[in-house]
Amino acid sequence: MAVKTPLSRDSNPLSEAEALREHINRALATSPPSGLEEKLIYRLSKFWFRPELHNTDRLPDRPCLFIGNHALFGLDGFVILPVLLEEYGRFLRPMGDKFLFSQPGVAKTLLRRGATMGHPDVARALMAHDQDILVFPGGAHEAVKPSRDRYQLQWKERLGFIRLAAEFGYTIVPFGLVGPDEFYEYLLDSEQVVKLLKQYGFWSDNMRPDAIPPLLRGALGTPLPRPQASYLSFGEPLTLPPPTKRAPSVKQLRAWRSTVAERIDQEIADMLLRREQSRHTLGILRRLANV
Repeated sequence: MAVKTPLSRDSNPLSEAEALREHINRALATSPPSGLEEKLIYRLSKFWFRPELHNTDRLPDRPCLFIGNHALFGLDGFVILPVLLEEYGRFLRPMGDKFLFSQPGVAKTLLRRGATMGHPDVARALMAHDQDILVFPGGAHEAVKPSRDRYQLQWKERLGFIRLAAEFGYTIVPFGLVGPDEFYEYLLDSEQVVKLLKQYGFWSDNMRPDAIPPLLRGALGTPLPRPQASYLSFGEPLTLPPPTKRAPSVKQLRAWRSTVAERIDQEIADMLLRREQSRHTLGILRRLANV
C-alpha cells in the first residue's frame, strides 16, 4: 500500500466536503494584508527585485482573473502581490497547488496572506464574491520547470480556468513576468533530481514528479534569491461574454485559451527586450550578487 505524503498523486486536503467548506469560508473571510508586515514585504520586494510595471492602464476597474507565466518556485508572488496591493489597491487571490495546503500550519499562513487552493469550487466562491484572482495554469510543473523552459508556458490541455471565467463572465487579464525565473542558478534540473531519487531507491511510483524541485543556488552561493530586476507587463484584457444557459463549446474555450496564451507570450517577449535595454542601469553590487 502506497504511503500518502504531500507529494503523493492522490493527496488532496480538500477531498472531504467539510474541509472544502471550511477552506472556502476562511478564504472569503480573509482581508487584504496590512500593517507593518505588509509594508516590510513591499519595501523588500521593491529593493531586492526592482519591479517595473508596464501597461497598467490596461487594468480594468472591476474584479478580474489574472493569468500569466509561473516563475521558478512560485516566487512571482513576491513581485506581483505586494506591488499591486500597495500601489494599485488590488488584492489578488493566488490559487496554488494542493500539496502547498497539505500541512495545516503552512495552509493557515497561505490563507492569511490571501492564497487559496486551486479548486473549482473555491474559484467559484471567490468569483461570486467579486474577488481578483491570480492563476497559473502551468501549475506546479511550470514552477519547477527545467532551465531550458524558462519563460515558456506549460499549460498542456488545461481548460478549467477558461471554463470558470466563462461561467461567471469574468474579464481575463493576461500578463508576462520576466526576472523571477533567474532568481536562482540551476545546479540540477528537477528531472535530474527525480532520476537520482529513482537511482538510489528514494522514489515511489505514487510520488508526483511535477512537484519535485530542482537543486538551485542563489545570490553568492546562498539560499537567498539573486537580486534580479523584474519586469511585469499586462496584456490587453479579454472580456468574455455574459454567461448564458448554454455553456461555450470546447472549441470556443480553446480559442479563448489560445488568445490569452498569445498575449502572455507577447508581453514576455516585450519584457525580455526591455530587460536587455536596461542592463546598463544595474549597479556593480547588484551585478556581483548575481554571480
